[in-house]
Amino acid sequence: MGSAYVFESLSKSLEKVFERMRGKPRLTEENVQEALREVRLALLEADVSYKVVRDFLGKVTERALGAELIKSVTPGQQFVKIVHDELEALMGEGDSTIPYRKEGLTVLMLVGLQGSGKTTTCAKLAMLVRQQKHRPMLVAADVQRPAAIDQLETLGRQLDVPVHLERGGIPPLICKQAVAKAGELNCDVVILDTAGRLHIDLQMMNELKDIVRMVKPDQTFLVCDAMTGQDAVNSAGEFNQQLPVDGVILTKLDGDARGGAALSIRSVTGKPIKFIGIGEKLDKLEPFHPDRMATRILGMGDVVSLVEKAQDVMAEEEAEELERKLRTERFDLEDFLKQIQALRRMGPLKDIMGMLPFFGNRMSEIEIDESGIDRVEAIICSMTRLERSQPEIIDSSRRQRIAQGSGTDPQDINRLLKQFKQMRKLLFRMTGPKGEEMLEAMTGGMQQQQEIGPGVGRAMMDPRRRKLAREKRKKSKRRRHRH
Repeated sequence: MGSAYVFESLSKSLEKVFERMRGKPRLTEENVQEALREVRLALLEADVSYKVVRDFLGKVTERALGAELIKSVTPGQQFVKIVHDELEALMGEGDSTIPYRKEGLTVLMLVGLQGSGKTTTCAKLAMLVRQQKHRPMLVAADVQRPAAIDQLETLGRQLDVPVHLERGGIPPLICKQAVAKAGELNCDVVILDTAGRLHIDLQMMNELKDIVRMVKPDQTFLVCDAMTGQDAVNSAGEFNQQLPVDGVILTKLDGDARGGAALSIRSVTGKPIKFIGIGEKLDKLEPFHPDRMATRILGMGDVVSLVEKAQDVMAEEEAEELERKLRTERFDLEDFLKQIQALRRMGPLKDIMGMLPFFGNRMSEIEIDESGIDRVEAIICSMTRLERSQPEIIDSSRRQRIAQGSGTDPQDINRLLKQFKQMRKLLFRMTGPKGEEMLEAMTGGMQQQQEIGPGVGRAMMDPRRRKLAREKRKKSKRRRHRH
């Protein structure tokens, strides 16, 4: 998940609470209540609904004081585990599925207040639908705001997706005509962009109800701006009372929102958060995973999403070949260049680092100079293939030529070669014959790190997961011995 900054202040507040709890020899009513008072304050400051906070803390208290401690886990870690589980339960089960019809048209309707990001979300949803091998059509049914029609038309051109519009038309009829026309254009998904207001009023609700009655959408998604905090939750409750809402899409989770809406909305509406918007670009709509969000809130990063991003940009065969090269110390500058380019395809470095444990709740403090990576890429691209595969042949005259070609200094070339040599040595130590045992000792098991991040260890892995992790490590060892 790319929401790198949304829960940063909440994460920092909770981290301080957990740090103090880790030093306690056991969980007592006194230290649990003291910790929960600070958790309560942190949640309220994050704009979580008061009722939601009260119910959440009641469940955590009940579990913490009645907890049977797992051996090898400190009371502090156990407390973190309980908070994690209850945060995940608070946000509900993850459900980002779109139930497409096997035959005929699937109609998706987006509703929400003006300014929630509804029109852009329609285009993002169209892109996601197309990635799932469907053929979407966008419908401009917000005739109150001509700019919304123009915006959707522009976004449709960018995506090469048809847009049905009728300036000055009646929204329910526009939607009905669009559904009839979609079949002619060989589209199988229709996405309706409906009108919003600055607040909920009778006219808007009647218009939306008419569209529902005439078109009978398969799914109605409520689009909420996460930056409006409790206002988003309140409006969600009202929409949910008057319309058949199937799920929520939270937008602007990449901004400086306090995050309370994400933690409150499921509890208030009873409807799942389906997707989250984490940026302005059209590919910045992601499925919502409550377990991953809970992990990020607790400062453990989101390694699962990071791995998924890596899988998107690197084929399995490439990954296996890279692993072989690392294990035999044949990793060269050509391979390094490919890894830099793959990293670039995964997105901005700041987003990537935000998914790593420790960094996630400190990203506002970190300045990342991506120009340094540009420089490294330029230097390697200025080398010949022989130089990339055998950097030890790079002498003074070659350094001069590479520096000229990359617009850098010979000292930059020296620095890169020295750092690459050190990095390759370290990578080999971590992936060679002794590497797995060393990593196991350092991390307590990579599978655990992927599941829950550092500091909680086995507390959050059930026996079945531990067994799978052991089997995975055994297979890895057998494969290594064959090579």
